Order: sequence, then C-alpha cells, then structure tokens
Amino acid sequence: MGVWFVTGASRGLGAEITREALRRGHSVIATARDAAALLKAFPEKPDGLLAVTADVTAPEQLAAAVEAGLAEFGRIDVVVNNAGYGLVGAIEETSDRAARDLFDVNVFGVLNTLRATLPTLRAQRSGHVLNIGSVGGFATAPAVGLYGASKFALEGITEALHGELAPLGIRVTIIEPGGFRTDFLSGSSIRVEPAAIADYAAGAGPVREALAANDGLQPGDPVKGAKAVVDVTEAAVAPLRLQLGADAVERVEAKLDLVRRELDQWRRTSLSTAI
Repeated sequence: MGVWFVTGASRGLGAEITREALRRGHSVIATARDAAALLKAFPEKPDGLLAVTADVTAPEQLAAAVEAGLAEFGRIDVVVNNAGYGLVGAIEETSDRAARDLFDVNVFGVLNTLRATLPTLRAQRSGHVLNIGSVGGFATAPAVGLYGASKFALEGITEALHGELAPLGIRVTIIEPGGFRTDFLSGSSIRVEPAAIADYAAGAGPVREALAANDGLQPGDPVKGAKAVVDVTEAAVAPLRLQLGADAVERVEAKLDLVRRELDQWRRTSLSTAI
C-alpha cells in the first residue's frame, strides 16, 4: 500500500480520490486551506488519513505538510495536484486581478506542490504524479478561456515533467475530466466575471448560461471518476493523458479531427517556409 499526497482534498473530486485511496488501503496526506474542512468531509476519521492545513499558494505550508506526512508515514508515493477553481468570463471582460489570482492557484499552486514533494520522490526513485487538469485544457471554449489557459499551462508542465522524471522511475499523468457532479459549478469552486461588454453576448453568453444551468446536472459520476484515477496508479503502464467522461472523449476527438483537417489543408503553406 502506498502514501498519497492530495491537494484540495476536502471536497469534489479531490475528496472522492482521497476516499477511494483510503478504501483500497492506502494512506493519504490530505491537504486543504483549512484542515477543519477535511475533518468535516471525513467525520469518521478513517485510519490512514492525515489532515493538514496547506494553501497551495503558500510554499511554507506545503513544506510543512510534506514534513508532517513524512514524519507520519515515512514516504510519499502518489502526488495528486487537485486544488484549483474555475473562472467564467470573456477574455477581454476578465480583469487582470482575476486572471492572476486564477493562475496563482491553478498553475503556480501546482508548481509549489511539485517543489515541495518531488525531492522525496526523486530520492526514492519512484512515485506517480497525477495532475488534475480538464478537458478544457485540451479544447477550451468561449467564456472559459482563462480557465482553459490555466489548464493548457498544466498540460505543458505535465508533458515536460513526464520526460524529466521518467529516467528517475517516476510516472506522470494528467487527468482531463469532463463535467462531473461535484460542486465545481457552484459559487465555492467557480468565479464569474460580470458580463460587461455587450458585444460578447453572442460568443460567450451561451456558455455562461449553460454553465449556470448545468450545476448538479453534469454527466460524470465523481465516485466512478475517482476509481478511474486510482486505477491509473495501479496500471503496469500509465498514460500521459487520461480523459474522464464521454463528453471529454468527444471534445478531444473533435479537436483532433479539426487539427488534422487544418494540418492537411494548410500543409503546403506550412512546408513552404522551409529552407
């Protein structure tokens, strides 16, 4: 049995991943901005759970969480970068502050967590990093472009990390969920910028409306999603990317088809620049 380090473990997919890992006999260093939220999520105080306060934007808190986890369990085998939130707003409508706050959590929070945990995995020459991205990080949409951009950044980080850590015996996977029935579309997990520019009503408006109407109606089952995530860590060969949900598969396939069509259509122009 292994030791998991999970950020954003008090609710949503993070809580379900924590619950599934514990059910299979693993130990979990579960972090959240307030450990009290973890104790509320797991009132039964299951064996193997270490609840620790750690905001991913505070490197010193992450370092303390890793230290506490190593003192308790002696190692870390799986790191799950789950902490993050959504942002709705057309690109021009989104304030600089909102965009920077988003990237502080969704991108730099992951980097902070990696800096805190990877020294342990490297010393062990083993482990698995799971970055919880989004299908929106592979194929984004109007009104969620900045959120998609933060997850596109995570795609790039994961691809590079995969190559950097493979020689050390450490596996890396990015999870690309579609819509899951968590609280992600509620006010606790998504921030909405005002629709301040009328010109974007046609482009961004339908997505805004769909997101607002879809809270609690997403097709994905978070319990099944968590099982799929834990299954990946037990596979003999882990994928670089794993889509979760039929909607995620459909969006990825549609983008791959579009990229192929445009690549073929513009191939002559692309190759004309060669020396």
